[in-house]
Amino acid sequence: MADHLSRLENSNIKELDEVEINDSFSEEQFFAISDLEVPWFADIANFLAANIIPKGLTHQQKKRFINDVKNYFWDDPFLFRRCENQVIRRCVTRSETSKILEHCHSGPTGGHYSGTKTAHKILESGFYWPSLFKDANRYITSCDKFQRTGNISKRDKMPQNYMLLCEIFDVWGIDFMGPFPSSVENKYILVAVD
Repeated sequence: MADHLSRLENSNIKELDEVEINDSFSEEQFFAISDLEVPWFADIANFLAANIIPKGLTHQQKKRFINDVKNYFWDDPFLFRRCENQVIRRCVTRSETSKILEHCHSGPTGGHYSGTKTAHKILESGFYWPSLFKDANRYITSCDKFQRTGNISKRDKMPQNYMLLCEIFDVWGIDFMGPFPSSVENKYILVAVD
């Protein structure tokens, strides 16, 4: 295929031959990509995918790392964690957390609840990251609507109506039905309500 494509006739070939390719770089240095985020679970994913243990760990840290990795499994392209209640949740990167927090707190089904309740909604949605509860509490402190709402006071509560108290047999009823076809020699039903 490549040989065939290279032999196709191009009417603009003469114009391309006249343009020289500039091989010089305007900058002599290459800069590292700063926007590339390394997820918090990179070491875990590397261990599960390629059996690579992070360098620089002591013997105890290696044992703890291997013990912690038992709760995770890799299903390309996602990493999942089996939590204490045996529910499987997807591990998310730092860049995804802000959108998840916004949706579970301020979204149409959010409700502007407290940090703990927002964190539980995130867990119910099937997401996980290690600093979930801290991030949820930090997020609600920056939510203007939540801060203005505050706690429910007595003036927000609905008025309660008093129950009507009755003496025994003040309100009672009896219902008598039958005869029905015999069922274990019983033909009638008597219901008494106090």
